[in-house]
Amino acid sequence: MKMTLKRKTIDLEKYTDEDVIAFRIQVDKEFKRRNIKFSVGEIGETIAINYFNDTPRLSNLQKAPTGTKNVDALSRNGERYSIKTIKDGSKTGTVYPDPANKNKQLFEYLLVVQLNDNYELSALHGFSWEQFLKVRQWDKTMNAWYIPRTIKALKQGESIYEQQ
Repeated sequence: MKMTLKRKTIDLEKYTDEDVIAFRIQVDKEFKRRNIKFSVGEIGETIAINYFNDTPRLSNLQKAPTGTKNVDALSRNGERYSIKTIKDGSKTGTVYPDPANKNKQLFEYLLVVQLNDNYELSALHGFSWEQFLKVRQWDKTMNAWYIPRTIKALKQGESIYEQQ
């Protein structure tokens, strides 16, 4: 599914809170019936893969098999990509270390997708494994690594796309 969908707006202000909640429940049920995944992470992965595939200078990517740990996409050359999305938060999703070897390389590249309030791409940054090691921070609660949403951290990677 391409994420460059026609955006239709519905004036929700004329509805009561109860109406909006009922509408949300119906939409969630319909997503489930159609097997549509709607999460910030899923949208970010789709946008990143489509962007790479639509940009001649970038590798073509395909979605990794479901359940592949820390890897969301694969290049034709077999490179593993982890894709993390930030919409409102101050950090990426987590990267879980290998339980047996905390220093084991888990992917070749990490992509950080930043979305605006309309779930559109606002920035895309790429990090090699070595760059990831330099900027990662530890989340004690999740027992995993993340990249903070700071200019300093994001500048350590490659700016692949920046919204004008």
